[in-house]
Amino acid sequence: MAVIDVVAWTTETNDVFAWKFPHQNLSTNTQLIVYESQEAILFSKGKIIGKFGPGKHTLSTENLPILRNLFGLPFGGKNPFFAEVWFVNKVMPLTINWKISSFRYHDPDYQAMVPLFAEGRYGLRVENAEVFLVKLVGTLASYTARDLTDHFLGAMESKTKSVLLSYLQNNRIGIKTVSSELETISNFLRISMEEFWEQFGMKLTGFFITTIDIDQDTEDGREILKAMSQKSAQSIAGFTWQQDQSFNVAKEALSKGGDVGLLGAVLMTGGLSGGGQMGQMMMTPAQTSDQTVPQQKETENTTNTLKNRKEVFCSNCSKKIPITSKYCPYCGDPYLACPRCGTDNAENAKRCVSCGLILKPETTDQVCSRCGAPWDGKAKFCSSCGNKLG
Repeated sequence: MAVIDVVAWTTETNDVFAWKFPHQNLSTNTQLIVYESQEAILFSKGKIIGKFGPGKHTLSTENLPILRNLFGLPFGGKNPFFAEVWFVNKVMPLTINWKISSFRYHDPDYQAMVPLFAEGRYGLRVENAEVFLVKLVGTLASYTARDLTDHFLGAMESKTKSVLLSYLQNNRIGIKTVSSELETISNFLRISMEEFWEQFGMKLTGFFITTIDIDQDTEDGREILKAMSQKSAQSIAGFTWQQDQSFNVAKEALSKGGDVGLLGAVLMTGGLSGGGQMGQMMMTPAQTSDQTVPQQKETENTTNTLKNRKEVFCSNCSKKIPITSKYCPYCGDPYLACPRCGTDNAENAKRCVSCGLILKPETTDQVCSRCGAPWDGKAKFCSSCGNKLG
């Protein structure tokens, strides 16, 4: 077996932490070349027999006195011996990515459990080559960043998740503001992770969190994101969730036509909006003149309030439109204003969804003698001015 004259290692990437020279047949005349940012460690018979920094070294008994004890080599001359030569890369790699799978967190803003995930990157440098080789590398021929991440995948995820959850909970950080806290959280986690890597002879040179967000891969996460998107859209459009539901119910009921569909729509709309006032306004069959006066005052107050508005809700898409519009600029539905309050109604609506005014009487030639409002021929009092009919 030929004796190796020159031992060296060159690499173009920084993702290899350690590499073992493939041959062990060395001699006291072998030249060891160690480049900048490298350190060479020699093992023989299970022991470390020497360490060398950058430069050109001769593996003589003068540089390695222990060779005389291990192999009984004399001074001078070319004497063969067997040893493993490990090169350790001390360049700082900053491209090691990490990610925490979905974990549940009680968000203080929404007061609900939300599934989160986090990801980022970290940089490591070999600080103690001897400890690193003994504790991590073992019998491998090389040790890369991939070997490192695979080896510590479970431990890194468990520790990072535990520290991250503790920080979020103790500082009551919610989803709305977590992005502005990434640098602070990164610095906090870095302190905890430094102690973890020191025991393996490595120094944590950088630890960064790039993302903490709702996990869209879970069903709960998708539902939460959908609800947040709807809430944002409603805030921009200027209406609440209850109003949105009211419009949908009224639209569906009015599309069925008939008094039953209209009455159900009004009642449900009033219930969903938390009031019930509109439903109460509709439940006014033949009443006495004493009952009509308070009813009329309430109707006039509602009418005055609605007339002062500059915008109304489209009966088709429920978006705000100017009261001067002829058609909805969002869906193209015609603006059919109630003659009393200006509310937009569906084309087939028989009564106004806001004030209950009859929009389509059975006969068009029957009107109130006082105010001219349409009359269906059945009511005893005018729903607009309270005039006694018939």
